[in-house]
Amino acid sequence: MNNGIDKIKIQKAVNDILEALGENTQREGLKETPERVAKMFEEMFEGIRYTNDEIAEMFGKTFTHNGRDIVIERNIPAFSYCEHHIALMYNMNVTVAYIPNGKVIGLSKIARIVDMVTKRLQLQERIGTDIVEIMQKICETEDVAVIIEGEHSCMTARGIKKPGVKTRTLTLRGKFKNNLDIKNELLNMI
Repeated sequence: MNNGIDKIKIQKAVNDILEALGENTQREGLKETPERVAKMFEEMFEGIRYTNDEIAEMFGKTFTHNGRDIVIERNIPAFSYCEHHIALMYNMNVTVAYIPNGKVIGLSKIARIVDMVTKRLQLQERIGTDIVEIMQKICETEDVAVIIEGEHSCMTARGIKKPGVKTRTLTLRGKFKNNLDIKNELLNMI
């Protein structure tokens, strides 16, 4: 585990950015902005402090279950920041599916895993891969799928400026990837 962020360094960097923009860092509205941003970053990027293995350990409590039916948790709201522009990935909905292999995880733990993974500088594609890897470790099954749909402010608010454009990613492992019937069943269910 990484011990945390250096809030003093962030405060200085934010102050420098404000000055570089031509702002008066001593005006009333900006005096405390560097401290607020540092505190916000500590919250928004909490997931950077943990590896996938550590997240799996954190949320790894499972229950014995002998069923082999598909478990799906749909429309988990999430947001993250892209590592290319530190731009917001927003209106994200994450769906996680798995086929138990003797173990099931509490449903709230799946949403907590999504939250922790998205609290990193990310790529949408890596979010899916990280969630799959953590779920595989916890549930000891290869059969995991993650579907994500989200908007990216680097597409909607800057650059090409195309509001409403959504990016979908599908991360499939095990039977979801290799068995067409199971893959189609999943896609029909969501």
